[in-house]
Amino acid sequence: MGAPPPSGKGKESNTARILGSARIAELLIFHPVDTIAKRLMSNTAQVRVSQVGITQVIFREHAGASVAKKAMSLFPGLGYAAGYKVSQRVYKFGGQPWFNDLITHHYGTQFRNTFGDRKGKLMMQATAGSLTGIGEVVLLPLDVLKIKRQVNPEAFRGRGILRIVMEERGALYRGWGWTMARNAPGSFSLFGASAFTKDYVLGIKDYSQATWGQNFIASIAGAVASITVAAPLDVIKTRIQNANFESKTSGMTVFKDLIKNEGPLALFKGLTPKILVVGPKLVFSYTLAQSLIPLFANYV
Repeated sequence: MGAPPPSGKGKESNTARILGSARIAELLIFHPVDTIAKRLMSNTAQVRVSQVGITQVIFREHAGASVAKKAMSLFPGLGYAAGYKVSQRVYKFGGQPWFNDLITHHYGTQFRNTFGDRKGKLMMQATAGSLTGIGEVVLLPLDVLKIKRQVNPEAFRGRGILRIVMEERGALYRGWGWTMARNAPGSFSLFGASAFTKDYVLGIKDYSQATWGQNFIASIAGAVASITVAAPLDVIKTRIQNANFESKTSGMTVFKDLIKNEGPLALFKGLTPKILVVGPKLVFSYTLAQSLIPLFANYV
């Protein structure tokens, strides 16, 4: 089944969507913060100054090193992150409009009859986001390799990427179910909250006509909603994926051990740095995508 014509005034081509989404500037700026968040989520101890210490959790063996060495220790897995993040951003922000066109073309009447014209439009945007998030699972191996480099580099045992792919195969997709379970509500919230803000708060009817400032405000709402909703499943997913390749621990086992040993609030470990610092990464790329896609549509 081919994609229907682009929505709106027909000006947003698929090429424009890809060009508008392919942003790599965020990588060097935000990768260290992603490393910090992953290490906080992976830490199973109660973090107290007298016990583990935030510095020890974040910088590990470099906790006592110079500022420069500490900073450099936050860049493991940068190559995998480059492949994953660029592919993810192109797919997510370029793919969601495609899914939205598909839903509008084939199921628009059902959505409008069920939710009304205004809410139906919002629900189609959110549902398209959810479907896009589920499809992100195809990029999982790059995410798994990135997380292991950030949190458990010993799992590589000196092996290169080709050897790991040949030897591990299915292990690179470990946690795929939890990834889909995280991405579906997370992406639903990202695009849904953004559409809600544009429509109900800013009064925008044609989303492609939003200004940069309006896209920025809508992106903040979407990013905060997405990160918060997906946080518990993200913690479980990260712990599954940071283990050694041969580990067979299931997500339910991780969940039960976490609740038993750390309490339910541990499901939100790393949430604060993700909202305060990783959140802007999502705002940055989503705002640019929403602003650049209509711009590129004028030329391609």
